Amino acid sequence: MNISKPLTQLSRPINRAIKSIRRCLPATKSITFDEFKPNIKLSAIRVINLDREPDRWRDIKRELRCLLDFRGTKLDRYARRFAAVDAKTETAILEDESVVYPFYTLRDQLFVEPQPHALPDIFDLEKPVRMSKAEVAVAHSHIQVWQAVASGQSEYVLILEDDVSIDRKFASYIDDAWREMEEADSAAPAFDIFYVSYKEALHGAHKELLSKSVFRPERGIWFLSGYILSKKGAQALLNLLPCRGPIDLWINHHFSKLDVRGLRRSSINQRRDLSSTNSYSILPLLSQIGVINTGDASLFHKRLCFEPVFAFGRNGDAMSSLAMALSMLGYTCLSNCKQLDSKEQRKLLNNESGRIFNAYVNVECLEKEIGTLVQSYPNAKFILYGSTADPITEIFLQNNILDDADVLRLDDSQSWKDLCEHLHLAPPLSDYPRVQSETIRTITDSSLATNFRKVRRFRFDPSPWIAKANHFTSLPYNTESNSDQSPSEPLSILFQENFEELSCDRWLKRTDTFPGNLGLFRCHNVSETGDGAVELIVADESLGVREYSAAALTTKDQFLYGRFEATIKASKIPGLITGFFLHRNSPRQEIDIEILGNRPDKLLVNVFYNPGSEGAKFDYGYRGTPVLIDLGFDASEAAHDYAIEWSPDMISWYVDNELVYARRDWCPTPIPHLPMKLHVNHWPSRSQQLAGRLSVKRLPSNVSISNISVYSFGKKHIGGYRDSMPLFTKVG
Repeated sequence: MNISKPLTQLSRPINRAIKSIRRCLPATKSITFDEFKPNIKLSAIRVINLDREPDRWRDIKRELRCLLDFRGTKLDRYARRFAAVDAKTETAILEDESVVYPFYTLRDQLFVEPQPHALPDIFDLEKPVRMSKAEVAVAHSHIQVWQAVASGQSEYVLILEDDVSIDRKFASYIDDAWREMEEADSAAPAFDIFYVSYKEALHGAHKELLSKSVFRPERGIWFLSGYILSKKGAQALLNLLPCRGPIDLWINHHFSKLDVRGLRRSSINQRRDLSSTNSYSILPLLSQIGVINTGDASLFHKRLCFEPVFAFGRNGDAMSSLAMALSMLGYTCLSNCKQLDSKEQRKLLNNESGRIFNAYVNVECLEKEIGTLVQSYPNAKFILYGSTADPITEIFLQNNILDDADVLRLDDSQSWKDLCEHLHLAPPLSDYPRVQSETIRTITDSSLATNFRKVRRFRFDPSPWIAKANHFTSLPYNTESNSDQSPSEPLSILFQENFEELSCDRWLKRTDTFPGNLGLFRCHNVSETGDGAVELIVADESLGVREYSAAALTTKDQFLYGRFEATIKASKIPGLITGFFLHRNSPRQEIDIEILGNRPDKLLVNVFYNPGSEGAKFDYGYRGTPVLIDLGFDASEAAHDYAIEWSPDMISWYVDNELVYARRDWCPTPIPHLPMKLHVNHWPSRSQQLAGRLSVKRLPSNVSISNISVYSFGKKHIGGYRDSMPLFTKVG
């Protein structure tokens, strides 16, 4: 499990320079490698390498040329490339649960890496955790190598992943260990698996020292990126299948059934100048229980090969799904519009810089400009969905581009394969999106922001889903549909919570945390006052993984669009945040109201947007798109009403029923489009820049919440989704 961060951009060339110098030094010789003695020596090396990573295979061969065998032969001669299972393309293999069962539990994780400062009594240790596709693919790759070793001629095989770096003293380390094992076993070493690359669990691995250079682990060994596997060990591992959970975690649970040994000094290390291609299903869990304190969300860094992209068609569902797929690939995509903003259209047709978008899907006004677009953008990619009888196909025929290599014809069997081959991009790990057709939208007046209160824009996340507008408050691109879920429809009450008695059917008292939170949410920090309100308390209370306790309530249901109101008296203690917001994960989307303890006269509003259908693993960005609004009063001195109004076309924020701020589509993000839960919380922030330095002497702090109301728009409101409980939170 390699969750270490790569080197900074500046350090990468330094790291490569060091490697270049090393390759100029004399090669080191190891007597443990001898291809003519396959029964007693190391006689083969297998390197697990993705087809789309040829540079890594080249680099690992360079590493092996710095090592010689007993007769002076360079070890790259021993190496054979083993094609890794690709999580992005080989979906059929990933679905074989007879080989890799893709679920494990928090208890399985804590067996390998105990967390003595966590509080496991409040977590559901047995709830299944689903492995990521990358984890499943890695497991299948290793298992296929085991099958090859079990049926091969070599008794001992060194297995390497392609993102490792070999220590210059590896030869002397492995020779000493091999000699000690031969003496101990009175013959060739009798192990099943021998770790030469590993990382011990945070608080150390349980192990027994066997000799000066060799130990036997009981548990607590991470990584499976460099190890020696014996022929009998390969068969023993195959007999233990299916693998349940990530491969390096699962194998720890079977150490007692195997002869497992390790080199006392790990001598094959993970390369820090490469970003890991894996994704780790356990990280969100460890964040929630407070084990991980510094994990920021990812930053989108995929470079596009071709832009702009133009897509035309008549099938609404297919075009909406295509637009979402292009967004997931990193395009700033405008879709399903009658026309463009005049500035955007002029810049597009004249091939000028400063456009907001680089992908246009089902934009009607561009159909008559196809010939111009072909001439203006020789590197553009075109996508056509439709039969030969469709008028749009006729336009392509008239412009003699239908058979051009840069035109992709799509049909009902949409998938990542054809689209990504057309755009020369690797597909995301998430499934191809399936999105219902959007109503064709029209451009609206962009002067909405003129009467807002004074706002201060903070730095935004650098992601492809945030429009880089020159004048943010002018709402650069507003669209409006004829949706029946819009503010023009009458509001109807879904529920109103007066907190005379907290409803356990509606609310969940949280008992988890997240990396930016200095506190751990605890049930007893949510206190009913008896007068129609609840108090959310932050206290100075040592809880192992955190030094403070905090409070949070979350609805058990999810909601898609509506109006969400609460009466709140906030905190004025620096370092604390009072929050009222909508949130979801996979993909992460969020609409925030936050009051900062060091600035209670202001309101922080924020939107996080990531594309995809339900379950897409997108959480890019950690700042969102925040702005700070002057309230004109101190929110800690008296209770005030705060509201979020969320429709498919617009998000509006209200204070005491006055509109203080609003955003429309691509202002600067798309509007979140998936169901979210409603949250209210009070917590100490790790970021002093955001909320100030925590004033511990002024704790405990109480925040009052009352009159939470949720409304829907019209008759077709989609709300009340009931999903499973958070992964390891028990309802009190």
